[in-house]
Amino acid sequence: MKVKILAFGISKDILGTSAINLELDQHATVGQLKAKLCAEHKEFQKLSSLMIAVNSEYASTDTILNENDEIALIPPVSGG
Repeated sequence: MKVKILAFGISKDILGTSAINLELDQHATVGQLKAKLCAEHKEFQKLSSLMIAVNSEYASTDTILNENDEIALIPPVSGG
Protein backbone atom coordinates (compact mmCIF):
# COMPACT_ATOMS: atom_id res chain seq x y z
CA MET A 1 0.00 0.00 0.00
CA LYS A 2 1.10 3.57 -0.57
CA VAL A 3 1.15 6.26 2.12
CA LYS A 4 2.09 9.92 1.89
CA ILE A 5 4.63 11.17 4.42
CA LEU A 6 5.07 14.83 5.28
CA ALA A 7 8.37 15.73 6.94
CA PHE A 8 9.03 18.67 9.26
CA GLY A 9 12.14 20.07 10.94
CA ILE A 10 15.14 17.78 10.97
CA SER A 11 13.13 14.91 9.48
CA LYS A 12 12.75 17.05 6.36
CA ASP A 13 16.53 17.50 6.29
CA ILE A 14 17.10 13.76 6.70
CA LEU A 15 14.75 12.87 3.84
CA GLY A 16 15.96 15.77 1.69
CA THR A 17 12.38 16.75 0.89
CA SER A 18 9.19 17.82 2.65
CA ALA A 19 7.02 14.98 1.30
CA ILE A 20 7.50 11.43 0.03
CA ASN A 21 5.31 8.50 -0.92
CA LEU A 22 6.29 5.23 0.70
CA GLU A 23 5.23 1.69 -0.12
CA LEU A 24 4.36 -0.46 2.93
CA ASP A 25 2.83 -3.89 3.49
CA GLN A 26 -0.94 -4.00 3.96
CA HIS A 27 -1.90 -3.42 7.62
CA ALA A 28 1.56 -2.09 8.49
CA THR A 29 1.81 -0.29 11.82
CA VAL A 30 3.39 3.03 12.77
CA GLY A 31 6.12 1.00 14.50
CA GLN A 32 6.89 -0.82 11.26
CA LEU A 33 6.97 2.50 9.43
CA LYS A 34 9.48 3.86 11.97
CA ALA A 35 11.62 0.74 11.54
CA LYS A 36 11.59 1.12 7.76
CA LEU A 37 12.53 4.80 7.99
CA CYS A 38 15.40 3.98 10.36
CA ALA A 39 16.63 1.19 8.09
CA GLU A 40 16.56 3.39 4.99
CA HIS A 41 17.76 6.61 6.68
CA LYS A 42 20.16 5.82 9.54
CA GLU A 43 20.01 9.44 10.77
CA PHE A 44 16.52 8.77 12.17
CA GLN A 45 18.11 6.40 14.71
CA LYS A 46 19.97 9.35 16.23
CA LEU A 47 16.80 11.30 17.10
CA SER A 48 15.85 11.23 20.77
CA SER A 49 12.20 11.00 19.79
CA LEU A 50 10.06 11.11 16.68
CA MET A 51 6.33 11.62 16.92
CA ILE A 52 4.15 10.43 14.08
CA ALA A 53 0.71 11.78 13.28
CA VAL A 54 -1.71 9.85 11.06
CA ASN A 55 -4.43 11.90 9.37
CA SER A 56 -3.72 14.85 11.71
CA GLU A 57 -3.81 12.83 14.97
CA TYR A 58 -0.83 11.61 17.00
CA ALA A 59 -0.44 7.85 16.63
CA SER A 60 1.04 5.11 18.82
CA THR A 61 3.44 2.50 17.47
CA ASP A 62 0.64 -0.09 17.17
CA THR A 63 -1.64 2.15 15.09
CA ILE A 64 -2.48 0.36 11.84
CA LEU A 65 -1.92 2.35 8.67
CA ASN A 66 -4.27 2.34 5.70
CA GLU A 67 -3.87 3.05 1.99
CA ASN A 68 -3.58 6.79 1.27
CA ASP A 69 -3.13 7.79 4.92
CA GLU A 70 -1.35 11.11 5.36
CA ILE A 71 1.50 10.73 7.82
CA ALA A 72 3.45 13.55 9.44
CA LEU A 73 6.92 13.09 10.92
CA ILE A 74 7.26 15.42 13.88
CA PRO A 75 10.83 15.50 15.23
CA PRO A 76 11.84 16.64 18.70
CA VAL A 77 11.81 20.39 19.15
CA SER A 78 13.87 22.62 21.38
CA GLY A 79 13.97 26.24 22.18
CA GLY A 80 13.09 28.60 24.90
